[in-house]
Amino acid sequence: MKYRNICTGFAVSLAILGTSAMASAQEPSEAAAERLAQFERTGETVNCVNLTRLRSIQPLDDSHFLIEMRGGDMYLNVTTGQCNRAASAGTYLQYSTPGSQFCRNQIIDVVDNGGSGMLSGSCALGEFEALTPVDHGDSPSR
Repeated sequence: MKYRNICTGFAVSLAILGTSAMASAQEPSEAAAERLAQFERTGETVNCVNLTRLRSIQPLDDSHFLIEMRGGDMYLNVTTGQCNRAASAGTYLQYSTPGSQFCRNQIIDVVDNGGSGMLSGSCALGEFEALTPVDHGDSPSR
């Protein structure tokens, strides 16, 4: 009987720790939040974007990527887990996809840009959330 309570308590503790770790992994870093302040999150998501329209992937931190498309569309992708060192200056992102779509659950590798080319992390993409630029009211009013 005592054994069951300990196991149940341990499982509940792990579930709580896992949930809080997941929640904190979703919070953008200060630098990421500053960059994201230039956009409004629409809440509109898609699972895939067309790979041929992909212009750039800018890691804002280890779990928030700003996706820029040809034509000006912007997306935020919050990864599943963290891509260790994704936003570091000495790394680059690498991926391989069999088709013309860049999709949720796509694995992204973070590679050391030094001569070694060693893998320093990897993660899976989340949904692509559409962003719209924030109008800061800098334009003259009519």
